[in-house]
Amino acid sequence: MTKLDYGGGASLESFAKIIGDATRIRMMQLLMEGRALTAKELAYGARVEPATATQHLRRLQEGGLVSVKVQGRHKYFKPASPQVAELMELLMVLAPDKDGRAVGPRVEEPLRRGRMCYDHLAGELGIGITEALVRQGILRKEADAFALTRRGADWFAGLGIDVDAARALRRKFAATCLDWSERRDHLGGALGAALAERLVDLGWIARKRNSRAVSVTEAGRRKLAEEFKLDLS
Repeated sequence: MTKLDYGGGASLESFAKIIGDATRIRMMQLLMEGRALTAKELAYGARVEPATATQHLRRLQEGGLVSVKVQGRHKYFKPASPQVAELMELLMVLAPDKDGRAVGPRVEEPLRRGRMCYDHLAGELGIGITEALVRQGILRKEADAFALTRRGADWFAGLGIDVDAARALRRKFAATCLDWSERRDHLGGALGAALAERLVDLGWIARKRNSRAVSVTEAGRRKLAEEFKLDLS
């Protein structure tokens, strides 16, 4: 797990102050779309003035929750690490409703059907693919991760995914990620990210502009039915 610098000493109290603000939570949710965003874009999405957004982003950056990249005249913000994205997903799982029940937020139908969980697939689509990979012996579910079988390594290679490159990254390889809308584990980590990227490259799924939602293309429906026996009609 990446160590988060909460600014002035790592403590639960200081972390809670940083994350426990409605505007900063909204900004982190926007960044969960997987795209780097400018302060102006985050201000608009969080419905605050640019100067206010800058102050909130400074707190998030000092706390180790976001990182910034300067490109030309613009600064682009994104979650500081995949672990931060996992943290946000977990908070969404635990978020109580108005009656205090831990049922997570209401999920719009396009997001429930399929979405990006930072850089890997979630929602019904992500769960369906993950469970199909387990059924077919490509992945094996363990206590807190997925194990890639020998057959699975061949399958991923056949799809055009460099498994060794994914293993070499400084993050969990095939993490279990609790889906906050489906309440079941989907494939995360480096392998989950590589799979999502490859499905986009193949034209099987497409990302929707300014949204975490993903849609399955006509070609994707046929291929996913062949590969995973998924009925996406």
